[in-house]
Amino acid sequence: MDVSLLLEKADQARARAYAPYSGFRVGAALLSGTNRVFTGCNIENASYGLTVCAERVAVFNAVSAGETNFLGLALVCDGDDYCRPCGACLQVIYEFGDDILVIMGNKAREYQIQPINKLLPRAFKL
Repeated sequence: MDVSLLLEKADQARARAYAPYSGFRVGAALLSGTNRVFTGCNIENASYGLTVCAERVAVFNAVSAGETNFLGLALVCDGDDYCRPCGACLQVIYEFGDDILVIMGNKAREYQIQPINKLLPRAFKL
């Protein structure tokens, strides 16, 4: 897995984020098992509950293209801290595998890597 490529794709997606309310832009890049990369950015809405995170946009883009096997997901945000998925996004990612690597980046291009099962221990599974 080319971590720098995923971070670059996530950063490009971050630039397309629609975040007029928070000003906090996030981009995601998801690597499928067939080596395809799917991106997503956060999309805010005046009705905050309708806002969608970048991670879920990337997953939904991939699934709608027929992909359900994922190896890694990179996140890049505007902040100094590492961009971590929210609980809802962790659960959506976990749906497709308990060993997907999550690459959490920041604006300084630093990153940390954790498997999804460490970020969401005891995840819900049917």
